[in-house]
Amino acid sequence: MSDNHDHGAHHGHDEGTAHGSLRDYVIGFVLSVILTAIPFWLVMARPLANDVTAVLVMAFAAVQIVVHMVYFLHMNGKSEGGWTLTALVFTIIVVVIMLSGSLWVMYHLNTNMMPSMEEMRQIP
Repeated sequence: MSDNHDHGAHHGHDEGTAHGSLRDYVIGFVLSVILTAIPFWLVMARPLANDVTAVLVMAFAAVQIVVHMVYFLHMNGKSEGGWTLTALVFTIIVVVIMLSGSLWVMYHLNTNMMPSMEEMRQIP
């Protein structure tokens, strides 16, 4: 009985996709820690105005998404026949909707729910 299948050829991995090395994972981890620590420091230390801090935190979040996509999800322009670009565009659209929606909701909650200083003085 001859078996024409090469059982050692495929182990659940596509040969065309690049898998990360330990170096790539370490670089991604270090970048992720830095991109988390800086916004944390900006929020805790408050060295800048609130508006500037919010914009910087969102910018660091966007950069961290790209770092995760490149170093951990191994997304690049060559893999999976262009579907990576579609996934990137979809991710950008979702992130923009989430960030703008969250900021809009927080701004309006702050504006409409927080009492003004005059209202605070009238409270006995």
